[in-house]
Amino acid sequence: MGAVFGVCSAATCAANLACCCGTAACGLCCKACPTCKNSTSTRIVYSLFLLFGLISSCIVLIPGIRQEIDKIPKFCEKEGDICDNVVGYLAVYRICFAMAAFFFFFCLIMYGVQSSKDPRSGIQNGFWGIKVLIFVGLIVGAFFIPSGTFIEVWMYVGLIGAFLFILIQLILLVDFAHSWNSSWVEKMEETGSKVWAGLLLFFTFLMYGIAVAGFVCLYIYFTHGLDSAPEKKCHTNKFFISFNLILCVIASVLAIHPKIQENQPRSGLLQSAVITLYTVYLTWSALLYDPDPSCNPFVESDPAVKSVDNQAIIGIVVMFLMVVYASMRTASSSQVGKLGMTTKSSSSSTTEATTLHGEEGGASDVNLMEEGSGQQVYDDEQDHVSYSYSFYHFMLFLAALYIMMTLTNWYKPEASNIHNLTNSDAAVWIKVTSSWMGLLLFIWTLIAPVLFPDRDFD
Repeated sequence: MGAVFGVCSAATCAANLACCCGTAACGLCCKACPTCKNSTSTRIVYSLFLLFGLISSCIVLIPGIRQEIDKIPKFCEKEGDICDNVVGYLAVYRICFAMAAFFFFFCLIMYGVQSSKDPRSGIQNGFWGIKVLIFVGLIVGAFFIPSGTFIEVWMYVGLIGAFLFILIQLILLVDFAHSWNSSWVEKMEETGSKVWAGLLLFFTFLMYGIAVAGFVCLYIYFTHGLDSAPEKKCHTNKFFISFNLILCVIASVLAIHPKIQENQPRSGLLQSAVITLYTVYLTWSALLYDPDPSCNPFVESDPAVKSVDNQAIIGIVVMFLMVVYASMRTASSSQVGKLGMTTKSSSSSTTEATTLHGEEGGASDVNLMEEGSGQQVYDDEQDHVSYSYSFYHFMLFLAALYIMMTLTNWYKPEASNIHNLTNSDAAVWIKVTSSWMGLLLFIWTLIAPVLFPDRDFD
């Protein structure tokens, strides 16, 4: 128990980092921080909260730590090997429950905030020390929740939340792909250098090459029954792989179609390459959870001792990168803003420059929230928020559930016989369905300007 709470004490690091971001800043440690918008710095700190929860969840899966957790009264009401095998997963469920509760609470109380003039904006952008104490307190308290029906109910909540987060992650990925391509095309047009064109071609062909190799490997490993079961034709796996391959080809062709290019001149193969590569990952990740050993050669003989595997690590890394991307994304050009991730700010870049340096003899339009010799955190949301506070916390709430399901390998962590656990059909369908929806979403971003030419899809 002491080992678990010792992990939580590391949250003071988040408090120290928070001093560089927000109204509760500590002047001494903020002098080295660069000038930044309050809307950006706040999101970065909340990302650090999520990172702390992720690291804590990984730590409790370490065998030595699991032995200490097992000493918590009523933490695992079962006896014998069953409790020893599932105690790490039970701990992850509780840490992620605390994270999810923290973000969901802020999602509720921040609903409808329109500008920094709203008193709730001060809560969003400050009081970091209190937030750290609440966050750690929730984690500590979660370890004393009796197992009972909590685990089973929370598992189903996790399945739904993880599915929704994958969809949001796909939206962010589509936005990232379009932004990446637009940025490099602009640099190529401004400089006239062929270097940017070469980089676009290199990364496009690299991602397509990896994707093609991935599809080939999927056909080799997941579509042929074992010698011991030659009657197995693995038709479902063949359908999943083939259907995703067809959708990827359609998306790639549409991306360079003359009609699409006419309405979206900066549409290209780079975006479709990013989506295709991620589709290969989702398909591979889904098929790894196929419970049929005759069609999935990677089924664990003893899933109770299965550790966090490569696909889970990739999923966690991509998840956190997308959260950071959402935190750093500028509101003025974000396509995700149309779905509530961000709200276009009414202040222009000219206004921001003026307010940063100030006007001689005049009052600044934006309040400097923190000021040091080399650091300023300034309020850029006096007229309108740069992103939806509530939706951002909802995204982090779903991210916590995604972390929980990924680190526990999408298993139900408590069963009458842990050694009879099998891979999850739910995980297969969740990931495959999300890959379909992601591809269809990307295809929609290509054809929508053609179908509705009078609407602004910039």
